[in-house]
Parts: sequence; structure tokens; C-alpha cells
Amino acid sequence: MDDAARARDAAREALADVEPEQLREALDSRLVDAAVTPGVLALVTARALEPEVDLDDVADRAAGVQLIYEGLRLTRTVAREEPWVTAPTAADIDADMEILAADVLVSRGFSLLACTDAARPAVDVVRAFGRDQTLRDREETDAETAVGLDRNLEVDALELAVVAGTTAVGGDTPEELLAYARDLAADCDGEFPPAGRALPDATADRIADISDRAVSATDR
Repeated sequence: MDDAARARDAAREALADVEPEQLREALDSRLVDAAVTPGVLALVTARALEPEVDLDDVADRAAGVQLIYEGLRLTRTVAREEPWVTAPTAADIDADMEILAADVLVSRGFSLLACTDAARPAVDVVRAFGRDQTLRDREETDAETAVGLDRNLEVDALELAVVAGTTAVGGDTPEELLAYARDLAADCDGEFPPAGRALPDATADRIADISDRAVSATDR
């Protein structure tokens, strides 16, 4: 199984018990078509640092990162589009379902990371998102700044991914690895393209090299 399929399947499995069925189907449909770059990066990071790692043991962490990102991304979309403003009647508004879906995605993502060393960074991602969106909505915020604030979500999601992957194999996340995650996010134009195009082929080698240099510096 490739990393994208593993990350996607783990995220969908984490939502398999959600009720009612209509909500579960809405959540599942989002994941079927979603770019799973954050989840994939968590898996790639763990394998780069520990080639013999059982990725099935990392899948829940990858799913947690992916679900938090998906939930916040959906929240951002709803806030941008404001469907309740343009819909002709209350019956035509799907915003309530989308807001509920966003809450479920984030909360289920948290539950998967709750007992890991990525729990606190996950909380930080959500808090940062709230601050960024508050700043974005201020009247004095210009268009260029608003775009930058929106894109912080992709940056934070990839930082969380490398933290989840690193801690899955018992390591600390060096600052250079976080900087590399930020560079990966900067290469994307807004939301992530499909994972196969979002992560360079050399990603695993780069992560391993960063980790090796961090370990060597610590041993001096």
C-alpha cells in the first residue's frame, strides 16, 4: 500500500463509527477526494528516520494530522464563501452540515493524537488558525495579508506532520526539519495539490539527512 492510500484509509477508518449516516457519508466523501499531503508527510518522516518502522503503527498519527487539517480547511472555506448570505432559502443552506463536519474532523483528529507527543503541537495549530482568521477578518487587513494568513494553515499542517512522524519513532523534531516543512508548504500555491505532486521525490532523503546532522551536532 502506498503512503497516500494508507493515510487516506486511516483517516476514513477513524470516522467509520460517526453517526448519523448522512454525516458520516459527508465526511467520507471529503476524504475520498482530499489531498492527503499532511498525512503522507507524517508517514514519510517516520520511515525516513526509522526505515524498519511499521507504518501501520504510524497510520493513526498520520490520520490525526490529516483530519485536523481537513477540518480547519473546511472551516476556512465556509468562512470565505459565507453560503448563508447568498442562499435563497434556509432549506438550501448546507453550511450547518459543513460546520458540523469541520468540528467532527478536528475533534476526531485530536483524539488520535491525544496520547502522543504531537498533542500539544496539534493544539497550537488550532489556536494559530483561530488567531490568523481573526486577523484576516479585520477591516484593515489588506488582500495580500489575508492570503498569507490563510496559507499559514498549510505551513502549520506540514510542521505538525513532521512532528507526528518524528515522535512516532521516539525522536525530537529538530528546528531544521520544521524549517524544511515550511519550505514544502511554500512550494504549494494555497491548498495542497495531490500528495504525489506536493512532495518531492527526495523528501525522505532530505529528512534523513537533516536528522543525521542534528544527531551529529548533539553528539559533539
